[in-house]
Amino acid sequence: MACRGCCCGLGPLNEDNARFLMLALLIIIYLLCGAAVFSALEYPREKQAKDRWAQRFEHFTQKHNLSKKDLENFLRYYEEANVAGIRVDSTRARWDFTGAFYFVGTVVSTIGFGMTTPTTVGGKVFLIFYGLIGCAATILFFNLFLERLITVLAFVLKSCHERQRRRRGVLPHGGRQTCPDGRGESLAGWKPSVYYVMLILCLAAVLVSCCASAMYSAVEGWGYFDSLYFCFVAFSTIGFGDLVSSQRASYENQAAYRLGNFLFILTGVCCIYSLFNVISIVIKQVLNWILGRLTRPWCAHAGTCCPRMGLRPRRNAVGPRRARIRHNVSIETDAVNDSEETDGRRMSGEMISMRDFLAANKVNLAIMQKQLSETANGHPRQSGSGSRHNGFSDGVGALAIMNNRLAETSVDR
Repeated sequence: MACRGCCCGLGPLNEDNARFLMLALLIIIYLLCGAAVFSALEYPREKQAKDRWAQRFEHFTQKHNLSKKDLENFLRYYEEANVAGIRVDSTRARWDFTGAFYFVGTVVSTIGFGMTTPTTVGGKVFLIFYGLIGCAATILFFNLFLERLITVLAFVLKSCHERQRRRRGVLPHGGRQTCPDGRGESLAGWKPSVYYVMLILCLAAVLVSCCASAMYSAVEGWGYFDSLYFCFVAFSTIGFGDLVSSQRASYENQAAYRLGNFLFILTGVCCIYSLFNVISIVIKQVLNWILGRLTRPWCAHAGTCCPRMGLRPRRNAVGPRRARIRHNVSIETDAVNDSEETDGRRMSGEMISMRDFLAANKVNLAIMQKQLSETANGHPRQSGSGSRHNGFSDGVGALAIMNNRLAETSVDR
């Protein structure tokens, strides 16, 4: 205990805080690299477009004997009309019922294309309260969808694994196998690898995007690559608004197309949302690996005095195992592991539990509410045996839910 921070002087810094700082640094580096790439790709095109517009503007004013100021004012009026949803090439009303329904769909799904926005004070005020409740409800729906999707995937993968083992003769038809020490091992504790789940979700997202792109390319007249680009921007809820579906006044088989557009966007957003949350788990494992590689030279130099560069690992922190055991990062579900009750690490050192999916959300929300209440009353929670110092795993949302068994509370000790 006396040499907890003697080698590096990091004091109370634990593995979660170190992981958080490393993630923040990597995100900053990622942003800088992305800015450099996009600047190199897009800035020359922007400069060419700007020069071309200046030449066309000059040519038009000279040809029609117009003053530049009057033409600029007229173009400014056109921009205002365009923001209000009025277009000279379209007779469709932006704020009829179908247009408004499309708008609220982009609001609650957090896509926000920006093609249609409220201009009245009443509309803006109503949007604040409407979006507050609608976005929260939609995020809850996405979490529930993720729960059921992971449960189904775990059940299917377990069935395939069990069938494969029976085909090889390793597992009898009773569902149990005999270990070398004579004990029986049940497949109820088997969990699918998170990497397999990520691969399946990636394939599902690609399949939905390709099918949707074929529809958009045929109906909207976009190129297939532009349609794929729109699918990613829409399904990931980025919503730039440069390409927006269902904006024409009329389509052939309009009812069928709008229904297909709604279903594709809903399915795509659910798939991409689930994929993002599973990828976040993989990113966390990569951070653990990087953290282990960075601290290994310090461990070799410090010997037994400084086990991890002054970092204080928690009992349930995600980190490299001392013994190299072939275990998978796994996802646990009630459907797969309903009969097992152990300490949460029976077949893997790094598990992702889906047990008590909704209860975990409520527990995390209660913890957050308690922390806010204690902070407001001037009595912050003290770290000790009854609390968790965790700057990374605590939280509310899909990541906190999937990390339920990765970051168990000290009450379970």
